[in-house]
Amino acid sequence: MLILFYLLSAVAVGVAAYRAPWFHLKETESLNILLAVTVGIMVVWTLRAGFAPGLDIHLVGATLLTLMFGWEFATLAIALVLTAHTIYAGTSWFALPVNMLLVGALPALVSQGIFRVSDTRLPNNFFIYIFVCAFFGAAIAVAIVVFTTSGIHWVGGTYEWDYVWQNYTRYVPLAMLPEAFITGMLMSVFIAYRPEWVSSFDDRRYLDNK
Repeated sequence: MLILFYLLSAVAVGVAAYRAPWFHLKETESLNILLAVTVGIMVVWTLRAGFAPGLDIHLVGATLLTLMFGWEFATLAIALVLTAHTIYAGTSWFALPVNMLLVGALPALVSQGIFRVSDTRLPNNFFIYIFVCAFFGAAIAVAIVVFTTSGIHWVGGTYEWDYVWQNYTRYVPLAMLPEAFITGMLMSVFIAYRPEWVSSFDDRRYLDNK
């Protein structure tokens, strides 16, 4: 199974790197913003609640990165954060590809999917964007990460389901609420003061077409 995760992780990072709109980073401000947000997430990741190896609850930041820069840069940024965290925390390098999928590519793609559905099916409205894409999107993305992580540890035989449920899965609200609140709050601030930082937000659509 580990080999499969290595392959899937390589594909996810490779596709993200290939599809990423690198031309956006030619502007110094865009590159600085991406690096600043990535470093900020690195710092936040030092604050985590760990119940057992592989069962950690912490802020992810994938939805924030996705809405600001797209799922491609979000996946690559989380991969960088995970690499730095592996070095800093001394965790196993064998778990890195699994984490790249579960904490990087998966929530980024979920967030991108929620944004696409909202963008094409719902009215162009600022409050819909904030509550559906940022608040709701972040909560759902983190919930999917928790449930998927739980399932992998159970199916892989790392832990019994009762142990996973008692020590990790049932605490999913503790992961959803902070992620949703902080993502929604930061997106509101960025859109209010620096809308050009948010690639998925078009003020002509979401503000002029209220």
